Amino acid sequence: MVIRVVIEKDEGGFYVAEVPAMPGCLSQGTTKAEAIENVREAIAGWLEVMEGKAPPAAGEPIEVTV
Repeated sequence: MVIRVVIEKDEGGFYVAEVPAMPGCLSQGTTKAEAIENVREAIAGWLEVMEGKAPPAAGEPIEVTV
C-alpha cells in the first residue's frame, strides 16, 4: 500500500510526519529517516484502530487495488 506522507521540519528541529488521508495520524523524529519509520508504526496502529471500529460487513469481503 502506498500512502502519501507530508514531512516538515519544525522550529525545534524535529521532523514531523503527517498522513493527510488519515486524520490524527502523525509522528515525528530527530531525523527524516526516524520520522518515516515512526510514521509507519503510526499508520499501522491507525489502521488497526479503524478496522476495530468498523461494523461487521454483510456479504463476502473483497480486496480492491487502485
